[in-house]
Amino acid sequence: MFGALLSGAIGAAGSIFGSISRNEAIQKQIASLKKQKQENQDWYNRRYNEDATQRADAQRVLSLTEESIKRRNRTAAGRAAMMGGTEESVEAEKEANNRALADASSQIAANSEARKDNIEQRYLQRKEKLDDAISGLDASKASGLDILGGAIGGAAKGFMSGANADSLIDKFKKKNDDEELS
Repeated sequence: MFGALLSGAIGAAGSIFGSISRNEAIQKQIASLKKQKQENQDWYNRRYNEDATQRADAQRVLSLTEESIKRRNRTAAGRAAMMGGTEESVEAEKEANNRALADASSQIAANSEARKDNIEQRYLQRKEKLDDAISGLDASKASGLDILGGAIGGAAKGFMSGANADSLIDKFKKKNDDEELS
């Protein structure tokens, strides 16, 4: 009887320890996921709010466009001087070049909006995955607490039945002692 009681106690202690260890591991995983969630938020804030015109690719497009405009303006001015062109033709050329610069800037702004939409979509997808993972771990932790409660209840039940067994053994010994004395 004592062996069964000891075995039950060891099993219950193992279940309790396992449940506690499992919950600690889940807590660490949840903390890690929350850290990733904050990093995702920081990434979103940084990328979504950056000035698209200050990005290297946009600066390159603007620089190339401005260089091209300067070359075309010089060419138009030189052509007008050599061929006797009018000031109006040079101004018309400059105006066309300025429109080209404005178009390049508009294209950068349009690309920026598409980029922001892409950043927002990626952020929301990552956030949803992290939220789902955290929810899953919370549910797992809750079921682990149910297991822990069951293990504690089982241990208490085992100790109670062990105590009843000890009580029966004591009664049996007393009865045998009484019979030997008579």
